[in-house]
This record gives sequence, structure tokens and C-alpha cells, in this order.
Amino acid sequence: MQLVIFDIDGTLVRGSSERLFWRYLWTRRRQGPRQLSAFLAFFLRYLPIGGIHTSKKNKAYLTGFEATEVERLAADFVAVDLMRVLYEPALKRLKEHMRRGDLVLLMSGTLQPIARALGDALGVEHVLATLTGESRGRLRAWPPERHPFGSAKVAFAREFAHQHGLDLGTAIAYSDSRDDIELLEAVGSPVIVRPDRALRARAAERNWELLSTNVTSASPPAYQ
Repeated sequence: MQLVIFDIDGTLVRGSSERLFWRYLWTRRRQGPRQLSAFLAFFLRYLPIGGIHTSKKNKAYLTGFEATEVERLAADFVAVDLMRVLYEPALKRLKEHMRRGDLVLLMSGTLQPIARALGDALGVEHVLATLTGESRGRLRAWPPERHPFGSAKVAFAREFAHQHGLDLGTAIAYSDSRDDIELLEAVGSPVIVRPDRALRARAAERNWELLSTNVTSASPPAYQ
């Protein structure tokens, strides 16, 4: 059994799951002045600290929602919208890993309820995504309690591998973004999926696999 880590946005999903989720909320009139002002206030408050990555941690558009309500909305969103924009070559590869008996982990900076609902839809038990701050069952405009992004993904992945008695150095990881280069360098078999320019350049230097758009020929890397 091998640990296999899949990013979600840009890798399994063609685009940003959270942007699509916000649009889903907006069209259903679940975004109002309170959420929009909280989102802007978060950005202005934490920009001097978080810099360009502040927007990735900004989940304040959910302020005031009950946590259980977000879970219900996310499950509906995944079923209605997100399953239609999955990237077929990555999805096929994920299913092959599951058939092979590998331990698959979805790890992403997207919301935990979105990742959990997607995992349920795909039959993936393990998901690790962003946990928003909450109080008395309602989400607050606070920095996330957990945010798997950039170098933080390596620490989360290493801890997960240790908990399951596996070696991160023999794992496989799939990603589309330069933000995951540290994670890709930490595993045994990095696979790039629809990569941005910086990731494509690094992959060419290191001879990493580029997942083919020809889904009929896509097969997981051999065991280390």
C-alpha cells in the first residue's frame, strides 16, 4: 500500500472549488452585506501580515453561517455543480489508485466541508482541508484553525503518513501549482497536472511525470 496525495483545486477540479461555491451561494441569495463586509474587513486587516496569500485564508464570506448549514450547502454544491467540473485524467488516476488499494488523501486549501463532500462522492475516506474558526456552532470571520497550503502541506502530509505507518518519501503526490513544489519534492513520485508555468519549469528540471490528457494511457507510478 502506498500513500497517494491529491490536491483538489486545479488538479481534481478544473478551477477553484471555493470560487464556484461562492457563486453557488450568491445565486441562492446566501451572501448579504454582513458576509461581504466581513470578507473585505478580513482582507484589509490581515493583508499586512499575510501578504499575497491573505485571500486564500479569507473564509469570512461564511461568517454567521451555522457549521451544519455549511456542510449541507457544500454537499449539495458538490453534487449539483462540482462533480461536473472534475478533470477526467486525474479522476481516472485516483480511481486506479483506489482499485490498487493505495491510501488516498485529498489535501487542499479549500473548505473542509467541500473536501469532505467531494471525498464522500468519490469514495475517498481521508480528506484534509481548511477548518474555519467557529464559536457556538457558527462560523466567524477569523483566520482558519487549519489551512493546508504551501509548506504547511508538507507538515500535514508527514504527520498523516506517520499516523498510518507510511513513509512520505515513498508517497505519490498530484498537483497543478507552484505552491505545492515543497510537497512534490518531499514525496517519492511527484506528478504534475495542468501545471502553472513555474511548476512546469521545475518539473522539467527534475523530470517529474506530467499527467497525460490521454486518459486511456494514464496509469499510476509503479510502487517504490
